[in-house]
Amino acid sequence: MKKLLVCIWCFICINEIWAQSLSDFIVIDQFGYRPSSDKIAVIRDPQTGFDASESFTPGNNYALVNASNDQQVFTGTAIAWNAGAEDTSSGDKIWWFDFSNYTTSGTYYVLDIANNLRSFEFEIREDIYNEILKQAVRTFYYQRVGFAKETPYAEPNWTDGASHMGTLQDTECRSYDAPNDASTEKDVSGGWYDAGDYNKYTNWTSNYIYEMLLAYEEYPDVWKDNYNIPESGNGIPDIVDEAKWGMDHLLKLQNSNGSMISVVSESHASPPSSATGQSLYGAVNTSSTWNSASTFAYGAKIFASLGMTTYANTLEQASINAWNWATANPNVVWRNNDAANGSQGIGAGQQEVDDYGRAMYRLRAAAHLYETTNQESYKTFFENNYTETHMIAWNFVFPFEAREQETLLYYTTIPGVSTNVVDNIVDTYNSSMNSNAINFMSFDNKVDPYMAHLDTYTWGSNNTKAKKGLTFYSIKQYELNNAREDDAEKAAENYIHYLHGVNPLNMVYLTNMYSYGGDRCANQIYHTWFQDGTDWDETNVSLYGPAPGFVPGGPNPSYDKDQCCNSSCGSAANDALCNSISVSPPLGQPDQKSYLDFNNNWPLNSWSISENSCGYQIAYIRLLSKFVSESDNSLSVNTPNIDTNQLVLYPNPAKNTIRIRLPEHINTTDYTVTISSMIGKKLIETSMKNSINVSKLNQGMYILKAENANKSFSQKFIIQ
Repeated sequence: MKKLLVCIWCFICINEIWAQSLSDFIVIDQFGYRPSSDKIAVIRDPQTGFDASESFTPGNNYALVNASNDQQVFTGTAIAWNAGAEDTSSGDKIWWFDFSNYTTSGTYYVLDIANNLRSFEFEIREDIYNEILKQAVRTFYYQRVGFAKETPYAEPNWTDGASHMGTLQDTECRSYDAPNDASTEKDVSGGWYDAGDYNKYTNWTSNYIYEMLLAYEEYPDVWKDNYNIPESGNGIPDIVDEAKWGMDHLLKLQNSNGSMISVVSESHASPPSSATGQSLYGAVNTSSTWNSASTFAYGAKIFASLGMTTYANTLEQASINAWNWATANPNVVWRNNDAANGSQGIGAGQQEVDDYGRAMYRLRAAAHLYETTNQESYKTFFENNYTETHMIAWNFVFPFEAREQETLLYYTTIPGVSTNVVDNIVDTYNSSMNSNAINFMSFDNKVDPYMAHLDTYTWGSNNTKAKKGLTFYSIKQYELNNAREDDAEKAAENYIHYLHGVNPLNMVYLTNMYSYGGDRCANQIYHTWFQDGTDWDETNVSLYGPAPGFVPGGPNPSYDKDQCCNSSCGSAANDALCNSISVSPPLGQPDQKSYLDFNNNWPLNSWSISENSCGYQIAYIRLLSKFVSESDNSLSVNTPNIDTNQLVLYPNPAKNTIRIRLPEHINTTDYTVTISSMIGKKLIETSMKNSINVSKLNQGMYILKAENANKSFSQKFIIQ
């Protein structure tokens, strides 16, 4: 009996210690890994940056532990990166624990055995990314302009009426220079809020549609018809339905002569349906017209392949009309939000491009018009001009021109193109990928201890990360180099792992993904709907937080406060805003730590750090889609996006408050909530509430149970 009591006491002590052992210094992909993935936990010891005062010395031995029974299933040593040197891009010293050889599906965590410290839990599963992809795509539904977000398609926290559909808004939109002239009215409804602002920019909208269709054509079998959008169940993959929503809007922007309106300027409010200001459209320009010509032509191919012949014919003719107008008007430039152009206040971001940008849009249009129409004139134009691309001219593949490089690679797949052109494109791409320090050399030489090297961090670095992953994956996608396909796939997936938590902040760069496996997610983004001070401001602080799955901009070492903070911002109240929160980070940090989870407006200008963009979103979606399973074990059409029979806790991990969501179909008034330690010691007991203060609990893992006389729900959560 004495031995039994001793054993029980030891078990209690071990488990009480275990509940205190979550570590910020052991980082993993918080969603998980495919069985075939490289699986490497990064152990970090901060040296430079906001966390330099913290330190961590890893133990020699690490274990992969089955979370269901706490059994060690794989052990190994932590290997120092670069002989223990500090990495300047992150300001950290790094060790790697590689458990790639372990492939059994399940839920796990990584344990530092000597220090009794552990990572977040994660899964190994073939379809681990399928639900994540679905949520990322669904952000476009929440970005739709002029479309009500209603249950069951919108989750209850993010319902809203159709925006910009009132008097003098999108269906009655007038020219920017004649807001009182009814004769200029056009229906320009549809499309998406471009980013955190609600404006619609034709060049960028066209790009988003194009890349959605490209993602579909690259791997059509991974795209399902059950993403819980209104079109789900119509027999068309939902990514194509979403592209058509954008394409219908793009068609409305074309004038009868083929030219394209460049921008639609929208009013702003939170929620979007409360925006009442007049909508105004900008002038036409050549860049938008070339760009739209390429998207119309490519759309004609894709929709024809899906049996939508009439729609495909409409797109083909729209493409030809756009090409003809732009050929006759090759240099029509129109800058929005430019006082010198009389367009101040129209839009926010600058959609106009330079001569090179127009040339690249025309090249892409020529490629797709040749594929669609088989007319030699388009092929001749392409092959006479493709060497103007920087990839060919500079022998240089880099993520900031991923779109232009994709145009060249896509051209190599079109039947009937010249063999010498194909060979030149393929040889140049391979040459740069193999010989340039930022490409395979960075992968081979393990330049980045977080395994997702970027040569330059700037505004939108998460977008650049995704595009960099795509430049690697193109080696496999286009079968450019059989000897390096496996390396290309591994290198590309590392950028997914970075965005899912393998980074110095131990953060998932997606909003509010706690219900889908994220443990520390982006809780705020700069977005008009989810702006500072609204009910959708911050997960775990405001009533709702932002909707799931949005990609924020990412670390940006060029971030700074508005220049007025160095002198005067116009009033004492405005000056006080300059110091209302600390912005170090992102100021004064190593590149990878130049991020802050915040959404403050002027003069702190968080948009260069945390604003979302449909461009960031589609780049991430395209990259992630390469690694999803073709099988679909997710929820059926027109059901909510989480299991409605489960208890959901968020955020998880929590700091001060844990929020509770029980299935909507049950009456929760008679439920009691208890929070217990992992050995069953009851710590909190209360009636059912939407949220519970857990600030007095120590760091560690706990169990929350909600129960009445007939039914109970339970879920683990972590206090950090």
